[in-house]
Amino acid sequence: MSNKMTKKKSEKKNQERASVEKKDIETTTKVDLQTPQDEDLQEQLAQAQQSAKDNWDKLLRSRAEMENLKRRNAKDVENAHKFALDRFVKALLEVKDSLSMGIKTAQEEKATVKHIVEGLEMTDKVFLSTLKKFGVEMINPEGETFNPELHEAVTMVPMTDKDPNSVLEVVQFGFTLNERLVRPAMVVVVQ
Repeated sequence: MSNKMTKKKSEKKNQERASVEKKDIETTTKVDLQTPQDEDLQEQLAQAQQSAKDNWDKLLRSRAEMENLKRRNAKDVENAHKFALDRFVKALLEVKDSLSMGIKTAQEEKATVKHIVEGLEMTDKVFLSTLKKFGVEMINPEGETFNPELHEAVTMVPMTDKDPNSVLEVVQFGFTLNERLVRPAMVVVVQ
C-alpha cells in the first residue's frame, strides 16, 4: 500500500510539474508577446511621470511667482499710501511761496493796500489752479437754483425781485473732489 501511495504521490508530483511547466511556457509566450506592449506602456509611464514632474515644477514656480507678486503689490500699495500726497504737497508749496512773497511785500514801507490785494488775488488764483490739477473744483452757485445735494442754506431771505429758491449770496464756497462733494457751499437762499 505504501508503494501505491508513493506511486500516486509521484504521479501527482509529475502532473503538478507538467502543469507548472505548461504555465511557465504559456507565461513566457505571453510575456514574449506582450514585450512590445510593455515597452510602450513603460515609455508612456515614463512620459507621464516626466510630465507630472514638469507640471509640479511649473506649479511650484507659479506659486513662488504669485507670492513675489503679492509682496511686490503690497510694497507698491504701501508706497502709494506713503507718497500719494507727494505731488499735491509739491504743488501746494507754490502757494506757500506766493503767500510768503505777499507777506514780504506787505511788510515793505511803500506797500499799498492795492498791492496787497493784488498779491492775495494772485495767490488765490494759484491755489485754485493747483486744486484743479488734482480734481478739486470750487462750487460758486451764486444766482443758481438752490441744490440741497451741493449747497447748504445758512438762511433764507424774502425778496420779490429775485427768483424763489435761488442762491442770493455765497457765504462759503463748496468743493468737490473728482465730482464727489467734499464740502457743500454755504449759501443764503431767496425765499
